Amino acid sequence: MEKSERDQAVAQKRLAEKVRAKERRKMRSRRDEARNVWFGLGMFGVVGWSVAIPALIGIFVGVWIDMTWKSPYSWTLMLLVIGIAAGCVNAWFWVRRESGAITRENDSDSNDGNDS
Repeated sequence: MEKSERDQAVAQKRLAEKVRAKERRKMRSRRDEARNVWFGLGMFGVVGWSVAIPALIGIFVGVWIDMTWKSPYSWTLMLLVIGIAAGCVNAWFWVRRESGAITRENDSDSNDGNDS
C-alpha cells in the first residue's frame, strides 16, 4: 500500500510539473502575441532584403563591367545569378539560426518543469 501511494505522489508531481510548463508557455505566448505577428512580418522583410540586396549589387557591378570592358559574356546576368545565390544562402542561414533559437527556447521551456 505504501508503494502505491508513493507512485501516486510521483505521478501527481510529474503532472503538476507538466501543467506548470504548459502554463508558462501559454502565458508567454499571450504576452508575446503582438510581437509574433510583427516578428513574422519582419522575418519576411529580412529574408526578402537579404536576397534582393546582393542581387542588386550584382546587377550594378555587372552593368558597370559590361559598359567598361567589352566581352562576349554578359557580366550583368552572371553577377545577377551569383547575387541571387548568395542572397538565398544568406537567407537560409538567417532562417536556420532563428529557427534554432526558437527550438532552443521551446526546449528550455519544456525542461523547466523537469529539473527537480
